Amino acid sequence: MKYAIFTIGPDFFGIEINKVVEILNTQKVHSLPELPDFLSGVIAVRGEVIPLLDLRKRFGMQSSDSKELIIIVRYDSEKIGLLVDEIKEIITLNTEEITIPPTIFKGLKKKYLTGLGKKDDRIIILLNIDFLLTSEEKIMLKESEDIFEKDEGTEKPS
Repeated sequence: MKYAIFTIGPDFFGIEINKVVEILNTQKVHSLPELPDFLSGVIAVRGEVIPLLDLRKRFGMQSSDSKELIIIVRYDSEKIGLLVDEIKEIITLNTEEITIPPTIFKGLKKKYLTGLGKKDDRIIILLNIDFLLTSEEKIMLKESEDIFEKDEGTEKPS
């Protein structure tokens, strides 16, 4: 399996490459009212409104002054942007290089993880992006996106 590897602080994370749509430099973020703290707002990418999730905040990590990049991923039938510190590489992990995470791992909830990858001397936290948002958060985000699209005049044709 191939993974896009990125960092948040000193930690290495991976997402299955087939979920990655594109990688962007930081974009203008449009704030939306009443979003949870870890949702930075939305960005406009080639006419699409894409929600932006700050993984540092989602995982309860300290904010950083480092340059941030955005990984656009497929999330359900939508796209979502993930704010990360740095994109490292694309690697292949064999089944024997992936282990099940311990019950408690770096404060991350186990539902966020598909496993831990071991490559050379690194441990890579493999994210399960399908569980980064709860059902309630998905609904709240969808409602906010709809309001933004109407305000900006970018409403999708029916």
